Amino acid sequence: QVQVVESGGGSVQAGGSLRLSCTASGHTFTGSAMGWFRQTPGKEREFVAAISWSGLITKYADSVKGRFTISRNNAKNTVYLQMNSLKPEDTAVYYCAASARGVVTTTLMEYNYWGQGTQVTVSS
Repeated sequence: QVQVVESGGGSVQAGGSLRLSCTASGHTFTGSAMGWFRQTPGKEREFVAAISWSGLITKYADSVKGRFTISRNNAKNTVYLQMNSLKPEDTAVYYCAASARGVVTTTLMEYNYWGQGTQVTVSS
């Protein structure tokens, strides 16, 4: 059974940091590009960051560039999102997703497997 599970969400004050983790089952993780997306009520899910299987290629939304860092540990089937200098507008449910084709893309439909999401709340 395919599983993608996020953890690490929580509440933090503006300027603070959080690190999200995402663990995927071996079948899902091997060879896959991984992405993070986020969504707030009434809005479409939006791209945050993505990373290739090798970890050599990364992509970020302009809104998080310079503040967020995506990384992965393939031996642990885990991808991370380090979020620094958090702002209230970063408040959202954050989702991890796997692209079986291995393509590093901002396109939501390219991702085959999704986690249930983890809430991040940033207060001013």
